[in-house]
Amino acid sequence: MKYYLRKTGYFLLTLWAAITLNFMIPRLQPGDPAEVMVTQLTGRGEVDPAQVQAIRTMLGYGDDNVFVAYWQYLQQIAQGDLGISFTYFPFPVTEVIWAALPWTLGLIGITQVLAFLIGTLLGAFAAWRRNSRFDSFISVGSTFIGNLQSFWIGMIILFVFAYELGWFPAVGGYGYTTPGWNWPFVADVVSHAFLPAMTLMVTAPIGFILGMRNTMVQELGGDYIRLAQAAGLPDKKVALGYAARNALLPTVTSFALSLGVLMSGSILVEQLFDYPGMGRLMGEATSNRDFPLMQAILLTTITIVLTASFIVDLLYGVIDPRARKSR
Repeated sequence: MKYYLRKTGYFLLTLWAAITLNFMIPRLQPGDPAEVMVTQLTGRGEVDPAQVQAIRTMLGYGDDNVFVAYWQYLQQIAQGDLGISFTYFPFPVTEVIWAALPWTLGLIGITQVLAFLIGTLLGAFAAWRRNSRFDSFISVGSTFIGNLQSFWIGMIILFVFAYELGWFPAVGGYGYTTPGWNWPFVADVVSHAFLPAMTLMVTAPIGFILGMRNTMVQELGGDYIRLAQAAGLPDKKVALGYAARNALLPTVTSFALSLGVLMSGSILVEQLFDYPGMGRLMGEATSNRDFPLMQAILLTTITIVLTASFIVDLLYGVIDPRARKSR
């Protein structure tokens, strides 16, 4: 029980720190976001102080006392009020995010699960066949591919499969089908999401491959492995049933950590394919200097990654009882 209470405390403390930084960072930036927004709206160099003050109040900067403003900010978050989007005025930020969040969660979720399964299997097989041609090919190839940029990979995939071959749609989340839980719409969504998912899948399994391979090689040198081999157990059972099982524990922990890397990489990928997710929304908010929307996207992303890490920490205590008993 102490293990779970400690992990819950760490999660709440980290979440509070993320919320606090999300409040402070925009206020530490030079310039006044309210003046920028009024200038863009009016198209004039001179701004009306009354308009600036109204925008400041809308953004949550109305009170000069930072502690009072911070308390009001916490109350707004508790009520689910993240302000009004400047880009999609007068819609609230929460409505804008809820419209884009399912697209990103679907794309990232499926990609992350597939990357975990493929990377873990390839890494385990490479460790089992260590020092072989397959192991060398996987290790060197993963290191090379891991240094490539997702945006550059996406442009090649877009050119080949969308423009040259014409197998998949180039941009968008769906075409001219009517949205709903019907097969034509689902198939249309899958076809539009295939190229963005393929772009992310090129580099997403790399961390799992290298991590699983290196950890399993260390496990294969353990005393319990030599004892199992001395007992006459088949090499395949020893490698996959014993070494791979123990090597899988750190890989499960890295599942949540790699989720943040994948989400950050999806921002450019979604903009490249004009995919209606959080990445494209972040690009629009940055271009229009939509500070409430940018803050909300950052907070939502951090919360998703922290929640995933928290769930994995709880599951780690179930998978490995030693974690609960360690001091």
